[in-house]
This record gives sequence, C-alpha cells and structure tokens, in this order.
Amino acid sequence: MKSCKHSGRRRWRWSGLWLVLSVLWLGPGTPARGAANTNRHVILITIDGLAASYLSDPHAPLPTLRQLAATGAVAEAMHVSSPAVTWPNHTTLVTGVSPRQHAVLFNGKLTRGGPGDAVTLRGNYDKRELVAVPTVYDLLHGLGLRTAGVNWPCTRNSGALDDDFPDVPGAVDFTTPKLREELIQAGLLTGPDNEAFRAHGIAVMDEIWTGAAVHLWRTRPPNFLLFHLLTTDSVQHQYGPQSTAAYAALGLADARVAELLRAVDAAGLRAQTTVFVTSDHGFVRPTKRLRPNVLFRKAGLFEAPPRRRAQSVAEGGTAFVYLTHPETRAEDRARVLDLLRGQEGIAAILTPERFAGLGLPDPAQNPQMGDLLLAAEDGYAFINDATANDWLVELKNPVGTHGYLASEPKMDGVFIAAGAGIRPGVKLQRVGNVDVAPTIAALFGQTMSGVEGRVLQQILTGSK
Repeated sequence: MKSCKHSGRRRWRWSGLWLVLSVLWLGPGTPARGAANTNRHVILITIDGLAASYLSDPHAPLPTLRQLAATGAVAEAMHVSSPAVTWPNHTTLVTGVSPRQHAVLFNGKLTRGGPGDAVTLRGNYDKRELVAVPTVYDLLHGLGLRTAGVNWPCTRNSGALDDDFPDVPGAVDFTTPKLREELIQAGLLTGPDNEAFRAHGIAVMDEIWTGAAVHLWRTRPPNFLLFHLLTTDSVQHQYGPQSTAAYAALGLADARVAELLRAVDAAGLRAQTTVFVTSDHGFVRPTKRLRPNVLFRKAGLFEAPPRRRAQSVAEGGTAFVYLTHPETRAEDRARVLDLLRGQEGIAAILTPERFAGLGLPDPAQNPQMGDLLLAAEDGYAFINDATANDWLVELKNPVGTHGYLASEPKMDGVFIAAGAGIRPGVKLQRVGNVDVAPTIAALFGQTMSGVEGRVLQQILTGSK
C-alpha cells in the first residue's frame, strides 16, 4: 500500500511538467491546423444551481433564458459531473473531460497529511495547481484571441485570460491589475480590499461581477468570456429549491444575463456573438443528515492525530472517506465497511474499481480522491460533524444541497445555445457538460483532441 501511495504522489508531481507541456498543446486541447476566427465572440454563462427543471417551471421568472432557448438550441437536460458541485463542473465545462482527467474534485484542493493526520481542503490555489489538463480558453488564448473570465473557478493566475476576476478566496487580490483598477475607477469596487468586497453580500457581488462583464464588453470585447452568477446557489442553500426566495434569485440572475446581452447589443456585436447558458448542478431538499465521522469517532478511528485513521469529507449527496494511516489501512477499511453497511440513508458504498465509471480518479493516481465514496439515498445528505452523539439527525427546517452523483436526475443542469453559428429551433434530449468545450472550440474553427465530449454538430449552422 505504501508503494502505491508514494507512486501516486510521484505521478501527481509530474502534473506540473504536464501543464508546461500543455502550453505546447500536447494532449487534450490540441488545436486543429488553421487560424482561429477572430471575428467570433462566445460567452459561456453559468447560473449556479440552475436545475434543468426550472426552465419549464411556470413559477420561475426566466424570460431572457426562455427567449434564448426559443431562438436557439435547448436540451431537456445537461448531464453534469460527479460530484455535482461547483468547481469540478465548471472545470469540466472548459476542458471537455471529467474530474478523473482534470483532477478538480472539490471547491478547492484536498491534501493528505502524514500518517494519522487529518486531510485538509483549501481553495487558495493557482489554476496550474488545480487543473491537470488544458482548457478551451488556453487553446483560444494561445491562438491570439482575447479571453476573459468573471467569477469563474480555478482560473487564478492562469495566464491565459487577458482579463480575470476569479472565483477564489481573495478574489480582488487576484483580479488582473488593469481590470481591477478600472473597476475601482468605475465605482464597481470601492478599492483593492477583499473584505469590503465580501461585505456586500452575494446579491451585490453578482451585480459587481455583471458590471465587470459589461465593462469588458464596452471597452475591449473578448472573443471568449466566462461568466458565473452565484446568488442562485447561495439562496437555495439557505432556503431550498422551489422556494419563494429561490424563484426571486432566478429572476435576478435572468435580469443579469439580459444586462450583459444589452451590452453586447450596444457594442454592435450581437450578430457575431454566440451565447451558451449552462449550470453546474441542481438542488435537492434532504430531510435527514448523516455524520459518518461520528461513527468513526465512536469506533476509535477518528480522534486527535496520530489516531485519526478514517475521515469523511462531505459534499452533500456524497462523502469521500480517507484512510489516513498506511500501516493499518486494510484493517481500517474493513472496519469502516462494517460500520457503514446497512446504515439508513446510504445508497451505495463505492470502492476504487467503480470510480472510473463515475468519471473519478483512482486514489493511487490522485491522492485527492477518497479511498471509498459514499452515496446518499434520496432525502439524505452527508455533513462533516464528528462531535454529535447521533450519526443521523432529522431536520426541522430542511434547506437545499447538492453534491450527489450525476446519475441523480435532480442534479441535471441547463443547456441553451443561441446566436451566431447556432441553428434555431433545435431541441435536444440530453447533452453532457463534456460536450460544451469542444463545441465552443468548433465555433472558432478549432478541434480539441483527447476530450471525452463531442462537438454538438446538430446545433451548428452548416452541419447536417
């Protein structure tokens, strides 16, 4: 077991060299020969937590999105990546591959410590430390096209976005200097102070991010813009999906999209612009929460290091289990399985031979991956608490969560494409989020090789 773990770490360290080589376009993201279309503009929008079902929900005020769907192409649902959380799915959207290849498994990066040490999860990393393969914006930037990102995860210090206001802790610090200064001068930011920015609250931050995207369109329209709205996620976490607050947040997001499109119109570029509207996951409202770490603590597996031999990291509908002590891993694995089997609320206990089929890596190749993966039944979700007496708690006021396996239909996202190069009136059944990046590349006359997705030829003009 030790040799496998150390070998995996050695392979993981080679990812840095891989990222250098990726600049030369070796592997996923290799462009086709020929110049890119510099007269083309594409906007990839994500509305966080926008479930596919909302598009047909009469209570959801989405006039802008429905107009785009009516004039372009729309899918009944978009299959997302497991686990259904924000950063992994945003990374799949721009790489065309699952987390098994791009290596983003969390809203951050997980680190295993020494024997018996707790695993830790942090978000303050550069793009090169998080994403193991090239992205479509790497490809386009390498061809001399102008690229930009506003509130997009895993882009910090990417070098491939001419303007970037990233989704990362300390976002203002890592905004590209020219854009940051312009946003301060425009009054969108009060200064280079992250605390002041965060103090606004999520709805005002969405307003600021929209203002930043509009500013770019007015001053130096990007050929490719990444744009992520977040209020819909925060509100559904607090009040649940299909709540009055959730519908209000959806209406606000729709208005933000309309504001950006008006800026495209004002720039006289609507005829050359393609708009994709997608999402990273849906939401559910579980009524019971599960605490695997409570079971581990009572069994003597979760105590202060160096006796922390098993630890669960919850992602809502899934939980990653880490066996932290190499010398006792086989014994601890057997005990953990005995503790979890037959417990209420657990739909499946998945072992590494199942991970590839879920688009997830083997822990021997990527140590961020858990040694086991737990999947919750409908109505249940996992949390990290280890201090309570009971491993299961019923919620008096259920709220919203996500993070389930992508096979859960409530995790399905939205897919809309409209504008230049898109055939109007196309109705699709299901697409994959892995299809988005290669389809965007195709609009610029480029090909991404090594991707898991396909070009959605049926939505493109000139395709049969």
